[in-house]
Amino acid sequence: MTTSPTIDSQSGPLSGETTLTILYGSQTGNGKGVARQAMARAAELGLPAKLKDMGDYKMSELKKEKNLMVVVSTHGEGDPPDPAIELHEFLHGKRAPKLEGVNYSVLALGDSSYAEYCQTGADFDERLDALGATRLIDRVDCDVDFEDAAEEWIEKSLEAFVDKVDMSGPAGGVPTFVPVAAPKTTFNKKNPFNASLLEMINLNGAGSAKETWHVEVSLEGSGLTYQPGDSLGVFPTNPPEVVSALINALGLNPDVKVEAPTGEATLKDALSHSYEITLITRPVAHKYAELSRAGKLTKLLGDDRKDEFQEYIYGRDLIDLVNEFPVAGVSAQEFVGILRKLPPRLYSLASSLHVHPDEAHLTVAAVRFHSHGRGRKGVCSTYFADRIDEETEIPVYVDTNENFKMPVDPATPMIMVGPGTGVAPFRAFLEEREALGGTGRNWLFFGDQHFTTDFLYQIEWQRFLKDGILERMDVAFSRDQTQKIYVQHRMLERARDLYAWIEEGATLYVCGDESRMAHDVHEALVQIVANEGEKSREDAESYVKDLQKTKRYQRDVY
Repeated sequence: MTTSPTIDSQSGPLSGETTLTILYGSQTGNGKGVARQAMARAAELGLPAKLKDMGDYKMSELKKEKNLMVVVSTHGEGDPPDPAIELHEFLHGKRAPKLEGVNYSVLALGDSSYAEYCQTGADFDERLDALGATRLIDRVDCDVDFEDAAEEWIEKSLEAFVDKVDMSGPAGGVPTFVPVAAPKTTFNKKNPFNASLLEMINLNGAGSAKETWHVEVSLEGSGLTYQPGDSLGVFPTNPPEVVSALINALGLNPDVKVEAPTGEATLKDALSHSYEITLITRPVAHKYAELSRAGKLTKLLGDDRKDEFQEYIYGRDLIDLVNEFPVAGVSAQEFVGILRKLPPRLYSLASSLHVHPDEAHLTVAAVRFHSHGRGRKGVCSTYFADRIDEETEIPVYVDTNENFKMPVDPATPMIMVGPGTGVAPFRAFLEEREALGGTGRNWLFFGDQHFTTDFLYQIEWQRFLKDGILERMDVAFSRDQTQKIYVQHRMLERARDLYAWIEEGATLYVCGDESRMAHDVHEALVQIVANEGEKSREDAESYVKDLQKTKRYQRDVY
């Protein structure tokens, strides 16, 4: 079932109590896309519905609802996406209303490579139930390859709501559940465009411990467009040596045929192009435990040993799993049947189409490390660094991020915090501002290890400063002195000016590592607001939440 992508209404044709409310909380846009699909399908069926972003949802509306379809993603290690934070806290607080008489269904989006997979969706599902609402269908948890499961959930949910929604309004009618023909599509996640490499430049100097590539690919002939803040989705291939080692560990023939997501293929080709093999996710480990009947692995997967399991899988891949828990006589088809599809990798676009027509620029840090007696490498980062040339077809698509966008008013000041490769979108922001003549002041915080070897795009920042596009730039090179200095320390040093910019209407952007940097930057921001604004901790946190709600504090963290 595929639905029209053109409906994007915040309110349906009927606003009565028995209208269906499709409520979504989305960080990068996947959740919003699913909610739009549900809205479009409801319209086709004649179901009165309204579409609501959790970030704009008024808490007082909740007790008036009768029918709720909830779509929500999980961000990082079990956290709600930014637009859903306030509603999530409200539902779990003392002021949450009783919800007897409310019907609901929940779709949870997540990534099973994280420990708290789909946790936010589970939180909403369990809390709505605890408050007395009626679950019409079981929650569906979706991995990164979510499209088919989401479409099935939409269909089942709407079928369950038919008898609950008032069909007497102007959109009413007798719904008929029939498959919807897929529209003619351009290039997208399901139909990626084969881009070609234009140029690759190592941004690090000689002697650096890092390897960061500026990658330029051609989109000519694709019709793909993007805005600063969007990402390019890339479908890589797995490292050939890892594929061979896995097949050898299994004791299988690389040329044996299997049914892969793209059709019949040799085992070697399927493991190269179709399946995730360098990460152990909890769902895959569960399936492998059933296949291998390994008691030790089954015990490790117990709910009371989640931290131990995460420690075990850190730095390991499927080769390690197969070697430690071998399965005698496993067939190639049985093995690939437990794997998840190889997901695309998303890279923040580091270019403006106004400056580089038909091109997409990326900033890619090659991941290489040694763990458990073997060398390891990032799948997509070394795909770029080691395995492509100008003849390679690189399957790509544009992943829109509506929660990380430049201000609509080009005169609005921007404060950008982007250490390491997190600086990529801000190159695009500044290119866009210069190309379109934006007059807003711009301030960049950048950090990395060493000034002499790791100052990514240094010459470009210097030109932006010289030409007045960039008014201020603060840098933090953590290893150039005994005490490590990071971007959050520079923010605290510039607290007075930074708070003044925010008070004058600046929008603050943060891009980069979620596990530590983003938390530290957030804490620094709260401290700055508390100290410079002479506010209590509670009032400072409320101030920062308001910045997030009004999209004056946006994050693209991973």
